Amino acid sequence: MNAEVKEKYQEFAKEKLGFEFNDINLLITALTHRSYVNEHKKSGAEHNERLEFLGDAVLEIVTSDFLYRNYHQPEGIMTAWRSALVRTESIGDAGEKLGYGPLVRLSNGEKMGTDRAHSVIMADCFEAVIGAIFLDQGYDAAKNFIYKHIIVKIDQVIEEGSWRDPKSFFQELAQHHDGITPNYRMLGENGPDHDKTFSVAVYVGAELRGKGEGHSKQEAQAAAATQAIKRFKKEHPEEFQAQNPLNIEN
Repeated sequence: MNAEVKEKYQEFAKEKLGFEFNDINLLITALTHRSYVNEHKKSGAEHNERLEFLGDAVLEIVTSDFLYRNYHQPEGIMTAWRSALVRTESIGDAGEKLGYGPLVRLSNGEKMGTDRAHSVIMADCFEAVIGAIFLDQGYDAAKNFIYKHIIVKIDQVIEEGSWRDPKSFFQELAQHHDGITPNYRMLGENGPDHDKTFSVAVYVGAELRGKGEGHSKQEAQAAAATQAIKRFKKEHPEEFQAQNPLNIEN
């Protein structure tokens, strides 16, 4: 790899991460997808899956340590909070905001992939970047990176209630308020088999409470339940608070 390419990655590190890598190849590997290696076998490039494995472990210990030290909630609640913080959508969004997308090395075919596939790749790269920082700069640097881009979201996670399973939570609300279990109905599906989008509506009795879309029926149902919860919150703010078992502001 020529010096000009390495300098491009080093400039990103200085501008976005606040330091220079001792071994810039770690960052380059962190942003190299398996498809690129398969397409450029003679390049000797290494893909990012091993760094992703390491970064995932560091991310879990840092978020677990933060939650343990700052909150006194049951294990199940803190596990749900952690899951909300480190889910694919959350870390993929962090990667988008960090702006390393143009530096991710992909095969030509993967560059034409779906938005969903792109989100997964960005999330995997984020974990790999954590692994690269950990190896090159140490635990504290990796911890600071995670605090800046992931831990900072904890207030939003708690406030919005995104840590809860939306279907289960809406069912609790509907049964408490209306004495009825929500009913999910398919509205339709669009797109090719490899990238379908499902549309679902959720009803309580005969009343439509929310609609949602997703790449699976389960995702669409969760999206519909999330919309229904937001509606319930607006219509019954006092009762919504009464349904909050942790007495956490929502």
